[in-house]
Parts: sequence; structure tokens; C-alpha cells
Amino acid sequence: MSNDPKTLRSRHVSQVIACPPAQVYEFAANPDNLPRWASGLAQCHVERDGDTLVVDSPMGRVTVRFTPHNDLGVLDHDVTLSSGTTVNNPVRVLAHPNGSEILFTVRQIDLSDEEFDRDTATVAEDLERLRDLLER
Repeated sequence: MSNDPKTLRSRHVSQVIACPPAQVYEFAANPDNLPRWASGLAQCHVERDGDTLVVDSPMGRVTVRFTPHNDLGVLDHDVTLSSGTTVNNPVRVLAHPNGSEILFTVRQIDLSDEEFDRDTATVAEDLERLRDLLER
């Protein structure tokens, strides 16, 4: 287990999507679309409580707060687990020669190396699902 704050790792997972950045951003920023592509976060209907989303996730019932809507492609969001731990997830939609690239930073907070590998793989699968949905 690597949860010493000095050795916590981050991994950047990205996916190129053959769509304009604004289209990727708008789809990914819509809470109603989360269950369609973000299996690591939302597995069913997303409830809204003001600016906070309440979702049933693989981690249990969690709350999610996204950064305000913006023109910069920033989809950062804080996920507060039932334990009270809040995990900040930096996400960017960037222009790419083939359309867009979505970049998600996965951080190893309170995770074993095995759990970190599993989370990273889940994010990669989710970003592939997002690509598949948008490129249809």
C-alpha cells in the first residue's frame, strides 16, 4: 500500500475522440449522461441537490460537485465518499488534431497499488465508452 503522502502517485489517462472539443465537453458535463459512460462514478439515475449530484457508484452512495460550466474544457469534480473523504478529479477536454482529447488524472488516495491499477483501468474503459458514444 502506497498511501504515504510523499509517494502518492497520479496517472494521466486520455482518449482521443473524433468530435469537436465543445461537443465532448457538453456531453460529458451533462449529469444525465454520466450513467451512459462513467461507470466508475454513476451506475444509475443521478439525483440533483442544488449544485451537488448524488449517485450510487461502485464506491457506494457518493456526492459529486463539478466545477462551474466553462469555456475552457475543465470538468474537474470532487467526489465525497461515504467515509467523508473527498477526492478531487482533474479532467480536461483539449483540442486535438483528430478532434478532441479528454484527459483524466487518477490519484492514488487511500488506495492500494492493486486498487489504483483497477481505478485507472476503469477510467480508461469509461473514456473509451465516452468516445464510442460520441463517435456514433
